[in-house]
Amino acid sequence: MLSLDIDIESPWPADTDWADLAEAAVEALADLAPELDNPRLTASVLFTSDAEVHVLNREWRAKDKPTNVLSFPMIAREELIAMPHDGAPELLGDLALAFETCAREAADKGVPLNHHATHLIVHGLLHLAGHDHEISSADAAAMEALEIKALAKLGIADPYGDHGD
Repeated sequence: MLSLDIDIESPWPADTDWADLAEAAVEALADLAPELDNPRLTASVLFTSDAEVHVLNREWRAKDKPTNVLSFPMIAREELIAMPHDGAPELLGDLALAFETCAREAADKGVPLNHHATHLIVHGLLHLAGHDHEISSADAAAMEALEIKALAKLGIADPYGDHGD
């Protein structure tokens, strides 16, 4: 299974085990996105501040604002799908979550921060695997369906609220 290198910075609160939460997201995706269930793969997850994500978003995406999660894939989807399970480790990519934006969005949605963060990790991991909701409405629906199924395995309600339970 995909292994994670996790870094948790201030201001993410210490009352939640964010590393366990990220690991649970990977496990929930294992059979839904089998391309991620490869022991050669590693990904980094950075829990950081809006300020740090703002800098990354400006530098790498030319967007001068923070966002909830950034995904930086390192492997093309075709390569990922064809990747054998034997061989040298491969970096799938990096994720960065912005605390203040995540906390504000969770409050606006009326959901616990840990549920929203889990959703964003699942969403980000699917982006690292080459899924993209911005290509077409069919691609968006397929990606959302995977997110909903993975979150349901963790006891987290449909974050889109329009697909039933």
